[in-house]
Amino acid sequence: MSEEAEASEHRDADWPLNYFNYFTEIEESFQRARGTGLFLLSPLDWALIESWRSAGIPLEAVLKGIDDAFQKWRSRKQKHRLVNSLAYCSQAVLDAAQRAISGGGRGTRNLEPPFTVEELRAYLANAARILREKPDRPFQEIAASLEALAAESEHHIEKLEELERRLAALEDKLVAAARSLETDESLFRIRQDLDSELKPYRSKMTAEQLAVLERRYLDSVVLEQAKLPRLSLFYLR
Repeated sequence: MSEEAEASEHRDADWPLNYFNYFTEIEESFQRARGTGLFLLSPLDWALIESWRSAGIPLEAVLKGIDDAFQKWRSRKQKHRLVNSLAYCSQAVLDAAQRAISGGGRGTRNLEPPFTVEELRAYLANAARILREKPDRPFQEIAASLEALAAESEHHIEKLEELERRLAALEDKLVAAARSLETDESLFRIRQDLDSELKPYRSKMTAEQLAVLERRYLDSVVLEQAKLPRLSLFYLR
């Protein structure tokens, strides 16, 4: 087997474990490092985690970056404020990711689906039900697609990575439909909030990272304000 084929097989085998552990382990690691177990991540934080996942940054690198960032913060003689966002750790995460790439580390295999067929079917059907309550044609079309996926849950649970790509495409359509219903003033306020939250951390990120993060954040807030479901399998928990 070629090296490329072996790497592809490894990624497919690791996908369920890495994907569904990614968000929860980062959240728990940040809470532990901060020392406040009840601290809730913000929409900006979740958008940042999504951008790291999409960029292929290994979970181990993110966790190491969080630890490094807090270690550096604790070593300071003067601590003007608590760390209130994952964005504070962004540069340390990127540094850890570079070291991980150089070291060529590997994850742990797990071929078991992280949920049952019944849970998957219920998740897809519930998202479709919410969208059926919206009379606009795009929402009805997306609902129909989700209902078709729910009907074939036994098939899709064996190919979760492929299903996630389908759901990502549907969510892109969902965001576009939701954004078209927002007023200019509402979109302006969302961007204002984003700029305010990002301001202390812009110098720690590249222009490309900021662009991805901004898009993830805006998508998340637009769906939240419209009371529309997220479609990623991560939210099946």
